[in-house]
Amino acid sequence: MSARRLSIPRLLVAVVVTAGVVAGGLVGAQWVSASAESSPEAWFAGYADVTATPTFAFESPASKAGKNVVLSFIVATPGDNCAPSWGAAYSLDDASASLDLDRRIARLQQQGGDIAISFGGLTNDELATTCTDVSKLAAAYASVIDRYKVTTIDLDIEGANLSDSAANQRRASAIAKVQKERRSQGKNLAVWLTLPVSPAGLATDGQSAVRDTLARHVDLAGVNAMTMDYGNSLKAGTSELTGSTQALTATQRQLGVLYRQAGTRLSDKTLWSKIGATPMIGQNDVRSEVFTLAAAKALNAFALDKGIGRVSMWSLNRDKTCGSNYVTLKLVSDACSGIHQGGVRFADVLSAGVKGRPLLSAGTVTTPEPVNKSEIKDDPATSPYAIWSASSSYLQGTKIVWHRNVYQAKWWTRGDLPDNPVLNEWETPWTLVGPVLKGEKPIPVPTLAPGTYPDWSGAAQYDKGARVLFDDVPFEAKWWNQGESPEAASSNPDSSAWVPLTVAQIKEIAATAK
Repeated sequence: MSARRLSIPRLLVAVVVTAGVVAGGLVGAQWVSASAESSPEAWFAGYADVTATPTFAFESPASKAGKNVVLSFIVATPGDNCAPSWGAAYSLDDASASLDLDRRIARLQQQGGDIAISFGGLTNDELATTCTDVSKLAAAYASVIDRYKVTTIDLDIEGANLSDSAANQRRASAIAKVQKERRSQGKNLAVWLTLPVSPAGLATDGQSAVRDTLARHVDLAGVNAMTMDYGNSLKAGTSELTGSTQALTATQRQLGVLYRQAGTRLSDKTLWSKIGATPMIGQNDVRSEVFTLAAAKALNAFALDKGIGRVSMWSLNRDKTCGSNYVTLKLVSDACSGIHQGGVRFADVLSAGVKGRPLLSAGTVTTPEPVNKSEIKDDPATSPYAIWSASSSYLQGTKIVWHRNVYQAKWWTRGDLPDNPVLNEWETPWTLVGPVLKGEKPIPVPTLAPGTYPDWSGAAQYDKGARVLFDDVPFEAKWWNQGESPEAASSNPDSSAWVPLTVAQIKEIAATAK
């Protein structure tokens, strides 16, 4: 392959490029939600562990924030694979007799409260893991829904249950059957998937769970992100709050991609209404992670600003300061938060300004949103960097403008659309920096003079440190080579004999040449 001659405009595009070099690009279809204004009202409901000791009196909420409750967890009965139980300890009838559960639920509802039911959790087997007959599995879910007359269910899938792909598919098929039957009877059923996340969003298993659920035509109310217990995925020095807002932002973006892959386009606003946030209050299971009241206040503000559809917490059982007889925080308590709350409740802080109820949001039906196609021009005269071009090469560190946003290249790239929807950040060479600001103008940058380096030639021999131009991009040899094209540096950088110079190196070379 022969290299083209160096031209200043092309090198500007390949390096840090000024805005006047590339003609403005036209933005594609802009997806606008016609139904965004009718998004359901956000709701708050803390989890209550039904089988925990000491028994938590959810039927006597300490404040208004405790009136909506997610009762947990329904799992499979040991030895009876398709029979639902509370925590593998009580059948539904046993829970009524031993825990007086049915009466306590009625008491909460008598006071204007609302419940949702959560299936799964970290311990024990979620029903779909053991019940392999889809019809029997659907009947098991329906028996719980009908007994407690709930309109909202929560599928808390984690650990071994989440990695069981066959169970995920069975669960989706069974829930789709139940939801379809109920809707045919004029009954509402909202289905939430509660999944573990990291600051990067959903892991592969979580993505598969959502994909399987949508593929089997379950109308998802949303994905509830467990913003807790990040472990090594939380970078040193990053707070629990920052990790959580990063996780929610990444999950919202991933959910949009998953819906698009399923053939349904939704607006950002609608997607945010399909996101839930569930922190573990106080001391987390990971010793170094503590979710404070200040973090709760900031997360509440974030949720209100973004229009998040649901906020929960683990758990109402834990929403109080531990007593003086609580010896150590090394073991997380089921009955207190592990931090000093000073009489303030996490439920009150997290629910501030959140007015909806699970019951009222259960009737929302997800539909593809109408498209308003408008051509918005990226204007070089008002862009700080060049407009992205599919035919140009970009070095690591190069900034460009695309669809009125600034992106920065993570590695050498060519032809990769900056806003191409991907599920994981590592799938794209671009990092979104932020929008083009009002009043911005092109930023002048130094460039290399023509002939600074020779064009690469397949017949020439190159020593370590030799520099050449290939496709107008400057490269440096990592070792002696002949006939090894710099083009391989993009697809296989470790084994390539060449490495592209960085933007910083280009600036330094240009400055030295003056």
